[in-house]
Amino acid sequence: MWLPVMGLIMGILFGLMTDIRIPEEYSNYLSIAVLAAFDTLFGGIRARLQNIYDEKVFVSGFFFNIILAASLAFLGVHLGVDLYLAAIFAFGVRLFQNIAVIRRILLTKWSTNTEK
Repeated sequence: MWLPVMGLIMGILFGLMTDIRIPEEYSNYLSIAVLAAFDTLFGGIRARLQNIYDEKVFVSGFFFNIILAASLAFLGVHLGVDLYLAAIFAFGVRLFQNIAVIRRILLTKWSTNTEK
């Protein structure tokens, strides 16, 4: 559980402390990478709350998701089709599903603790 949170904090601090500008032609790739990272982060939190977290699955899923999404966007650019939208849609749906499950788990734990 500490790995995703530490990575998020380090990424936010790095982004705030530097003045790195991403060229506009890479904005599609960056948006997909950010969505893939958030999808993996919330998937890791969900797995931890369900007691099925595996660090190898988390790290490999993170890199695989980013590589697959970037490859889709790259292929779409060369075909002249906005394929990155498919990855954005897929990661967006998974992100909201993970957040919904996390919310349900936390509400269940909270209601169980308040009944005791």
